[in-house]
Amino acid sequence: SITFGEGPLGIGVWLQTIVTDFWDGPFTETIMGAIESMGAADWASGLVGDGILAGVGGVVSFLPQILVLFLLMSFLEDSGYMARVAFVMDKLLRKIGLSGKSFVPMLIGFGCSVPAIMASRTLSSQRDRKMTIIVTPFMSCSAKLPIYGMIIAAFFSDKAPLVMITIYCIGILVAICSALLLKATVFPGDPIPFVMELPSYRIPTAKNVIMHMWEKAKDFLKKAFTIIFIASLLIWFLQSFNFRFEMVSDSSKSILAYIGSKLAFIFEPLGFSDWRLSTSLITGITAKESVVSTLSVLTNSATPAALYRSLHMLLTPASAFAFLTFTVLYMPCVAAFAATKRELGSLYQAILTALYQTAVAYIVAFIVYHIALLIS
Repeated sequence: SITFGEGPLGIGVWLQTIVTDFWDGPFTETIMGAIESMGAADWASGLVGDGILAGVGGVVSFLPQILVLFLLMSFLEDSGYMARVAFVMDKLLRKIGLSGKSFVPMLIGFGCSVPAIMASRTLSSQRDRKMTIIVTPFMSCSAKLPIYGMIIAAFFSDKAPLVMITIYCIGILVAICSALLLKATVFPGDPIPFVMELPSYRIPTAKNVIMHMWEKAKDFLKKAFTIIFIASLLIWFLQSFNFRFEMVSDSSKSILAYIGSKLAFIFEPLGFSDWRLSTSLITGITAKESVVSTLSVLTNSATPAALYRSLHMLLTPASAFAFLTFTVLYMPCVAAFAATKRELGSLYQAILTALYQTAVAYIVAFIVYHIALLIS
């Protein structure tokens, strides 16, 4: 690690900070300055600033981490190490219906679900690929860290390490149980025999590593400027206009807030029924970090301390942990959904996968909430 700012951060986070500062600073300021100098209408400024630049920027900021992840994964693959990891893990994963090769996508899933789902293409069996794609998003990706930080700081600051470890363990346990369930129902049978010739250890060449890294990162960039671009515009529109197509300055009067208020009752059994919480979960489909920013806007909280106070009015410790559990497990972001559609080759199957993941999240959060009530 290297020192940057106030503490030691990994190289990926350091590069992410540089990209984020540039995107949110000079890049955005230059574009918004040009738009304002042209005398653009408020809706046009909001479209570019809050819709396009904020939406796409939130995803592009993760590119450095993904590049570092792909760089290291390419290095391990070319060195012959990853083949041995898959071989060693095969016996353990076979017990829950997965192949040893599934270990690599699931490991990548702790960084980002998009490259993790894309990595499933290395599996030769369609059965193994589909099971891996379905359970991999249960791994806790780095985009959810802002949500963890918000909830833990507000309710569990004195037990932060324990709560963080528990959340990660819940994701892993749900992935295991989900794989066992899928093996017994939708995907019966066993993974195909794992027969492979272990390559010799070798020193990877810089050319091959960089080429493999770029090939994987290129797919991510395509999604960032297509699917995520469109989704960001849709969320901005829903959050900025009412049903009379009038631009609103108060997000609580927007179409998105109305939709969130109508869905709020669904989450009442989980302990959180406020429309602001359900609305934040909707925006979280675009990017999980949006949950935090949406709650900040809807609760008029300009500082973290103000946001924590607002959360205490919306949640109890038990419902806060249930909310945290749900955000860990429910369907991943639009980019991951797009990757799922591409790898499964069917929009219908991708929708079913997202619905299944969200249903699992609901059931687990329900159980967690009522257990927390009994303990507290």
